[in-house]
Amino acid sequence: MTLQQARNSNIDPLALDETEEEIIDQEQRDTWDSEPLSQIPFKILQGHSEAVSGCHFCFDDARIITCSHDGTVKLWDIPNCTPVCTFDGGHTSPITECCIRSDNKRLITSSWDKTVKAWDVETAKVLWTAHLAGLVTSCDISLDGKFVAAGSDVENGVLIVDATNGKYVSKLKDHHLSTVTSCRFDPDIQRVASVSADKAVKLWDMIAQKTTITLMNKHSNVVSDCCFSMNGRFLCTASWDKTLLLWDIKTGKFRSSGPVILSNGHEGSVSSCVFSKDASVVVSGAYDRTVSIWDTEGECKKLTLKGHQDWVMDVAVSTDKNWILSSSKDCTIRLWNIQKSDHIRAVIETRRVMGLKIIQQQHMGRK
Repeated sequence: MTLQQARNSNIDPLALDETEEEIIDQEQRDTWDSEPLSQIPFKILQGHSEAVSGCHFCFDDARIITCSHDGTVKLWDIPNCTPVCTFDGGHTSPITECCIRSDNKRLITSSWDKTVKAWDVETAKVLWTAHLAGLVTSCDISLDGKFVAAGSDVENGVLIVDATNGKYVSKLKDHHLSTVTSCRFDPDIQRVASVSADKAVKLWDMIAQKTTITLMNKHSNVVSDCCFSMNGRFLCTASWDKTLLLWDIKTGKFRSSGPVILSNGHEGSVSSCVFSKDASVVVSGAYDRTVSIWDTEGECKKLTLKGHQDWVMDVAVSTDKNWILSSSKDCTIRLWNIQKSDHIRAVIETRRVMGLKIIQQQHMGRK
């Protein structure tokens, strides 16, 4: 099925074909990575009636915000795992992404109804609506809360608007050769990264008003998501080629040595990625229904979380790295407590292998 056919049939344009028998088989063999039921506690949050496309921690990790193809956004209380507020009636089609301002007062949503909306978190009312030419695939709000970026499919572009009123600031038409799948501000609010079905990664300079970095042909399939580390040094990109790439953007090291490749973590297309606050961990979600936790220094996977009955569409990690959040096409959100994950045999083995790798590198360096 092509992207255009999927849009016309109101099916997720990033979907993969799968049979009912495959879903049943997954339910029958649902286990944790390496060892069955490896003692990682989790909670299942249920409240959306369709695929949950986005999830984030907010309010100092005391609450969760989620958005769904059912056209709603929900704010959840973590201790009770129940929604305390539902944002409804704003969009007429599936919501593709949501993000919340750092002060937790404004919520931004994007939708296949060709709009981006800003909401007042306290009143759950729409403050403004920005209209785009095509389906809006993603949205992001800058760290200072002044700008909103959105990706579109028809013009393969990125739109940047004023976060206070939704008025256009910059319109990057034909920025990519195909659908823009994700866009993100860097923490310094100097650049906007965008990725696309054209397999390209681009960084657009907010000050110079031009594209300063274009990364082509490093991924072999659709680039589905991207995220910056909080210090702005690294950009992570996720792809349908089942890999993640780490780009050292701030130092420019990628120009000489290329990106760090994180592979062999997923058996299906990678849909989402996020850094921990200290950039020591990357969390990814995929269409193989799993969540992977990666050690960025060791450049390897630490652990895989299994349990979702359908594609994982988005992931998040708490500030203290004790909690992982995942949202899925199975209409649920899972909250994983990985605080004691270092005691799991799979993680212990990974650390042992990492130690041997470091010793080997040191030995090679002395030759």
